[in-house]
Amino acid sequence: MTRMPRFHFAFPVHDLSSAREFYGQLLGCPEGRSDETWVDFDLHGHQIVAHLAPPRERSDAANNEVDGDHVPVPHFGLILGWQEWHDLAVRLGEAGIRFEIEPHIRFKGLPGEQATMFFRDPSGNALEFKSFQDEAQIFAK
Repeated sequence: MTRMPRFHFAFPVHDLSSAREFYGQLLGCPEGRSDETWVDFDLHGHQIVAHLAPPRERSDAANNEVDGDHVPVPHFGLILGWQEWHDLAVRLGEAGIRFEIEPHIRFKGLPGEQATMFFRDPSGNALEFKSFQDEAQIFAK
């Protein structure tokens, strides 16, 4: 059986306890190893690591327009199953998360049609979670 490679992503946070609450409790990422300055999380089989770092200035000018949305750059996230994406959107809304870009369908009726939403973690890192009803559309032109 061939397995897709897993990615590893390290990112700065200004507070490990808020990172644990956000990634561990709200997003449901099991915690792996940790130390005084970092925490590993399992993001659906991918290793993401929150590293304690001084707060940095966030520039809202760093974005690209995509289908009428101002997409924050940089950002990271996952492509979820359709129902899983909808469930997460509801859970985030109920938790009072402020969406940078509200959950909606992008590229309606076009190649690459997808559900997408953007939000930030407590340290200001931008995340995008998306879903495709037809996974063949993930790289469609």
